[in-house]
Amino acid sequence: MVCKKAEVDVTKRAGELTNDEIERVVAIIQNPLQFKIPVWFLNRQKDFKTGKHSQIVANNLQGKWREDYERLKKIYAHRGLRHWWGLKVRGQHTKTTGRRGRTVGILGGK
Repeated sequence: MVCKKAEVDVTKRAGELTNDEIERVVAIIQNPLQFKIPVWFLNRQKDFKTGKHSQIVANNLQGKWREDYERLKKIYAHRGLRHWWGLKVRGQHTKTTGRRGRTVGILGGK
């Protein structure tokens, strides 16, 4: 969608783009609402504090995620507790998959 708005050939690889094309793509990614990108396409829909829709780029994204997780932990939401405990958050099964640490292996023999 961004390439179409920037009028860039979608079959081109990133290294083949000219500086002008790169600037157009970056401008659209940084300010998507000005280029009539739909709200559902953004990675920050209805921010908790401000209530605004925005597109967050690079280091700011990790900071916002951290703030969200800390808020969920603070209010003892189910998702926050799962993050706190280091478990799966989105309803996946945890009996056999998602284990961490060394494998025990098979003991014994005859």
